[in-house]
Amino acid sequence: MTKVQGLYPKSAFRRREVLVGAAAFGACSLLGAGNALAREPFMFGLTPVFLDSDLEIMSEITEYFTRKLDQPVSPVKRRTYQEITSMLLSGGVQAAWICGFPYVRYRERLSVLAMPLYKGVPLYESYLIVNKDNPAQSLDELSGGVHAFSDPNSNSGYLVTMHLLAEHKRNPRSFFSETIFTYSHRNVIRAVSSGLAQSGSVDGYVWDVVAESEPELVTGTRVIRRSEPLGFPPIACNVDNRNDKSVVKMAEALFKMHEDPLGQRILQTLHLDGFVPGDPSNYDAIARKFNAVKDIL
Repeated sequence: MTKVQGLYPKSAFRRREVLVGAAAFGACSLLGAGNALAREPFMFGLTPVFLDSDLEIMSEITEYFTRKLDQPVSPVKRRTYQEITSMLLSGGVQAAWICGFPYVRYRERLSVLAMPLYKGVPLYESYLIVNKDNPAQSLDELSGGVHAFSDPNSNSGYLVTMHLLAEHKRNPRSFFSETIFTYSHRNVIRAVSSGLAQSGSVDGYVWDVVAESEPELVTGTRVIRRSEPLGFPPIACNVDNRNDKSVVKMAEALFKMHEDPLGQRILQTLHLDGFVPGDPSNYDAIARKFNAVKDIL
């Protein structure tokens, strides 16, 4: 499979560099006084599940959790799901917003702290999309084309489609003429819209939010299939630090985000309703898909 480079415009790369640097600077600048100054930062991992917006949302997230945890909070962003998952498993970050696929893969070593509520439920869907000029109406009609996946550790951007192909007795390795990884759900949309790929697997939450906030980005695509509702990407921690004071505070801050003015602004930007306690059973359907195809992944 091919890794796609250069799908972001240069300005987007510059923005990411600014975001990472500013987030680190913001975590320090918020510590001007008080007990937080002398405490180690709480490292909070963010994968491409997180919707990149702008400097303001990153600053608000840092400010909100720093205040609620009474210690510096440093967002840690990486390009791939595996990087953040590895850091979570090794203790490099204390908590992270990951995908349901890595969670079920390592569920004996990870604990769900909180689940986001999207449209009132902790669920979302995977979309199969095509270019707007592509007449295809079903999976079978995508045979022989180039398909864009988001990440090999993404549920909505990889696992769901791999399972669907296997379920239809299709060989995932030969069904498409070529498959590419874009390492961003937005980049899947861009690839399909531009014609770089004829079809793509994308997070339905991301596609819906982009359709509302950046409609010009999705106008070149069309959804031809929606999966069944699946567990929304969770906020998780390592089971070994589940009861650490700072991790417990992080969970409480998530549950009460909808009650705080700053938290409300963050939720509004993310198009979420709030967070609820983790329920591992919400990820059983993802686990079943993984167990069915793990030998061919």
